[in-house]
Amino acid sequence: MEHSPAILHAKHLLFLLGIVLGSGMLAGFIARLLRVPDVVLFLLAGMALGGAGLDVINIKIDSTLNQLLLIFGSCYILFDGGASVRLSVLRNVWPTLLIISTIGVLISSFVTAYAVQFFLGLPFIVALLLGATIASTDPATLVPIFKQVRIRAKVAQTVMSESAFNDAMAAILTFTILGIAMGRSEFSLSDSLLDLTKQAVFGLAGGVVLGYLAAVFIAHDKYSFLAEFAPLVTLMAVVAAYLSADNLQASGFMAVFAFGIVLGNKDLFGFKMSHEDELKLEDYILTTSLIMRIFIFVLLGSQVNFALLQQYFWGALGVVLVFMLIGRPLVVFACALPDRRAKWQIRELLFMCWTRETGVIPGALAGMLVGMKAPYADVIAAVTFMAILLTIILQATTTEWLARKLELLETESSLETGG
Repeated sequence: MEHSPAILHAKHLLFLLGIVLGSGMLAGFIARLLRVPDVVLFLLAGMALGGAGLDVINIKIDSTLNQLLLIFGSCYILFDGGASVRLSVLRNVWPTLLIISTIGVLISSFVTAYAVQFFLGLPFIVALLLGATIASTDPATLVPIFKQVRIRAKVAQTVMSESAFNDAMAAILTFTILGIAMGRSEFSLSDSLLDLTKQAVFGLAGGVVLGYLAAVFIAHDKYSFLAEFAPLVTLMAVVAAYLSADNLQASGFMAVFAFGIVLGNKDLFGFKMSHEDELKLEDYILTTSLIMRIFIFVLLGSQVNFALLQQYFWGALGVVLVFMLIGRPLVVFACALPDRRAKWQIRELLFMCWTRETGVIPGALAGMLVGMKAPYADVIAAVTFMAILLTIILQATTTEWLARKLELLETESSLETGG
């Protein structure tokens, strides 16, 4: 029996999706046995099954399917992270959060740029472009890690929130520098600040509005006619928050994070779900987030270009080590120490210095630069892949160990009291 090309293609995609989910399930089981964050094993599974390994998974980085999974998966994981944030905690650390998500991105970009000049000899504007590309932290990695490793709330929620808020800043900086590097525009500080403010305001506003409406429809005393469909409401609202903000030239990731914060703190606005509906919603979010993690990191691992990494290995390694061991500590201490309100302890700052995984967003930015034929795009992609591999494999696997050494793990009593 003959099948049309469309049917054959659909069957091939179903096979690939089945392989991704199956390998992710096995990797997650092994991760639980080894007591390491599952994203690490998902990434390694993808590398083993990708083009450089068994060549079973061959979904291209610029394909529609890959971009769909990347965008929606990041959005849903980010929503899950926002729902885990407690406003009572962020109230005391907002100055740190604001500074580290803006000025911190600039500091990281410039430190990395000087390292790129030293190790790879690129022009400074291209080096700065590379620094901006990898400057943002990754919510798709950090949120799951802090779900699995119970870190002190103030530290965990500050780092998770930073990973949401600094995406807008890094994206704006990346494309501003790209315009200069390709001779299309000149840098304008006022225009860049205006663009950042617009992205932040519209993203936050859209997320807050949709979060409040979702809370009304699923948890209001009189108007919760969609309580039974709460999981579907969150699914649709995540899509709506991202697309509405993106169409307004705002940060879609910031919008879904704000949506999650409002819905996760709905009790502060007087909304309350029944215990049964609350458990059903939590179970749905947990399962959907796991599926999205599997897709994102197995595919990300399968798309690592080892030939490119080998070509620029030592230079990329030097840049990423400076990025991790000099740039990040400088950002944390410069941005958090002046915040007397937060009363940061040295051990908390040391933990934040080590916890800054690079992942989905920098990977997507690097892919876009390659597609746009940006100057030295192959070098930028190589360093970005190196940053993703090193930060996830080294930092994610040692998060729990370091938190235990610094006495930052939550105890049962502190969890019960919310501290």
